[in-house]
This record gives sequence, structure tokens and C-alpha cells, in this order.
Amino acid sequence: MHKLFFLLALLVATPALAEPVDFTLPDLDGKPVSLSDYRGKWVIVNYWATWCPPCLEEIPELVSLHEDNSDTLVVLGIDYEEVNTGYLKDFVESHMMSYPVVRTAPVPVTALGPVMGLPTTYIISPTGERLARQEGPVTQADIEKYIARKQKQAAGTTPVAEKP
Repeated sequence: MHKLFFLLALLVATPALAEPVDFTLPDLDGKPVSLSDYRGKWVIVNYWATWCPPCLEEIPELVSLHEDNSDTLVVLGIDYEEVNTGYLKDFVESHMMSYPVVRTAPVPVTALGPVMGLPTTYIISPTGERLARQEGPVTQADIEKYIARKQKQAAGTTPVAEKP
């Protein structure tokens, strides 16, 4: 049921923006990281928090996704809470989060759009367009299938109205 919901949600995903989206947030060392730093790759922007059980469940999926696709994709974790930096660094290390993590205070609408619940994941194209949004956990397989479908559509080999 979860996979069907995810695939249906992606089919009716948020429309791409006319302009590439961008934002800059501090990483765990305070250095600025911009979404545009990753142009040319798919970016999976994942809003999460240390206290969120579904967020914790999807971390291994996101780690695997990031590591298995490092040539074409990056996962960007956005810690969406106010916690001590030392605690957050320890948390990221203990959960072996190999992808970049930045922080932001919780706000109702982010540069990418609303974050009504956690986790919330946005898929950004290599050109910087926001293509999809998912509230709730994601899996590596679902994201890879979505990206493969979008790449086929861009190449003109799959009709846009394709069913999952």
C-alpha cells in the first residue's frame, strides 16, 4: 500500500517551477551549503528530525541511495529542529549518515515549499527544478524508479502519461 501511495503521489507531484530553486543553509560546521552546489545531479532533499521515528527508519535507505548513486545523485538531509550542534553531530555519526546534513529551524514554508510533517522529501532535477514532494518515509527503490521514469520521459522514450 505504501509503495502504491508513493508512486501515485509522485505521479501527481508538485509541478516543476519555471525557475530553478535554491537555498543556502549551514552544515554541521557552520559552513554554507547551497542547493545549487549540486547542479548536474539529482538532489533528494530530506527534511527530518532526530526525534522522528519514521525519519530514523528511512535513514538507512537514504544512506544506501546516496552511496549507490553518488555519480548522479546526492541526498541532502535538512535537520528540521532546534538542537545542540554537538548532539546533532554525534547523532549523524552514530547513524552513519554519509550524505551532507544541514540545519534549519522549523518554519511552515521552506524555500522548496511546505513541510507539514516529517519526514518530507523533495526531488530536485539536475537543472534545479522541484519535481516531486513526498510526506512520509521514502525508499531507495521508489526514488530510483521515479528518477528512471523521468529520465526516460526526458529522452522521449516513455509517454508522460505512463502508468506505474
